Parts: sequence; structure tokens; C-alpha cells
Amino acid sequence: MQVVVRPTKADASWLAARLIAAAIRAKPQLVLGLATGRTMERLYAKLVQLHREEALDFSLVRTFNLDEYIGLLPEDENSYRYYMNHHLFDHINIDKRNTHLPDGMTQDEKGEGRRYEEAISEAGGIDIQLLGIGRAGHIGFNEPLSALQSRTRSKALTPLTIAENSGEFADSARMPRRAITMGVGTILEAQRLLVLVTGETKAEILAKAVEGPITSMVSATAIQLHPNVQVVCDEEASTALSGREYYDWIFNNEPEWAPYRDIGE
Repeated sequence: MQVVVRPTKADASWLAARLIAAAIRAKPQLVLGLATGRTMERLYAKLVQLHREEALDFSLVRTFNLDEYIGLLPEDENSYRYYMNHHLFDHINIDKRNTHLPDGMTQDEKGEGRRYEEAISEAGGIDIQLLGIGRAGHIGFNEPLSALQSRTRSKALTPLTIAENSGEFADSARMPRRAITMGVGTILEAQRLLVLVTGETKAEILAKAVEGPITSMVSATAIQLHPNVQVVCDEEASTALSGREYYDWIFNNEPEWAPYRDIGE
């Protein structure tokens, strides 16, 4: 695992966007796992900017989102399909037939989980999985006690997650209580994980995820089991990290990071 701390939220988002852009340019048919949330909005804005200003080409890219709420139509402004269209897909040259999310309106939740797993497999697996970390320590909607080998399935949301996300709804009572999510095991099968975490409210949970013991109570700790993980955070989110001095040394000295040291606003 590598942890990179950038000064601001914008700087962290730019670095994550540049890492994704480099991967797309190296492999135009990249299979990209995507996440949602306020942190990702800044990242997607940067990718749109790279598409418009530097001709970043998404025409052959295929995407799989981590999760979708159960009970929301794709056209619902609070669905993750709507979110992805609004923040990214409508603004780049991606073929929407190549963009995939779980079906939150399915009448067969177990079957939908199997279908989604098969679709990922048929695409050849995910090359890069983008992740955020929720305040409950979840990746995707893998809430506490999610098995570390779990697969795509339906999951009940915790009161903390409901409280964290309900602010996105004009009527908080409409916030779904359940979602379909990639499993922890599904996520860990990606070739590479890119984790973007910003803001002081994420400092404690980021430290647990990166430096704490691996536990199903904090599904984000499972990233420690993956051989190729890049964690990008801002200064505010880094304050509880005990290994900060070493992380900075790696970023400032390892050759692979040389092209990215001057990236920022």
C-alpha cells in the first residue's frame, strides 16, 4: 500500500484524476470500477476537464459502479445511475451501454448479485477500482460485519450511513434503508485499488483503514490485504495517520511518483 497526502481536497482530486487518466491512456479498454459520494464529485469534475482540455478518451472504457440503492428508479435524482450520468457520463465520450450499475429495482436480489458478478467476469475483471471510505468504515455499502470474502448482494444500511447520506435527499424520509453492493471479496479481486479520502471527518476512519487491525467491523481495513493499493488523501484527512513521515518520503523519493509531484490546482 502507498499513501499520498496532498495539501487540499482539490489537489488530492487532481492526483487521483491524473492516475486514472494515465491508466486509460495506457489501456484504452480499461475496466474501471467507480464510486459515488461528495468526494467523488470533485474527482469526476477533474476527469471531465481532462476529457475536454486534453482529449482524454473514454470511448472504449467500461465501468462498474460499486452499488445502487434498492427501490430507486434509474431516473430518480437520488439514484446512483442518475448521479453518474449527471457528474460524469453525460459529459464524456463514453458509451453508456458500457456503464454498469446494479439494478436497484430488481425483484430478485440474489439473482441480481449473481448477474452483476458474471458481468464483471465477462468484462475480464476490474482493472482499477475507485473507492471512498464511509464514516462507518465501509467500502461500497459493505457495512460492519461484512464478510471479507463477500460477493455482490443486498445489504441493510446502518443508522450512521443513513444519517450520512440522507442529507442528499430533499426529503430525508425517502432515503432507502437497503442497497445492492459489490462484496468485499469482489472489490479485492480488482487488479488495483485507488482510494480517495478527504476532509477532517474522515481522519479517524482513514487511520483505522490503513493502519489498524483488519476486521469485518471496518470493511475498509480489507484494503490492507490487496497487493496494489494507492490511497490519496488531503491534509485534513491525514491528521490521525501515524506513518505520515514515511508516506511523504515515499512520495518525494520514489521514481514512480516523479510525474505527479507538481500536480495540483
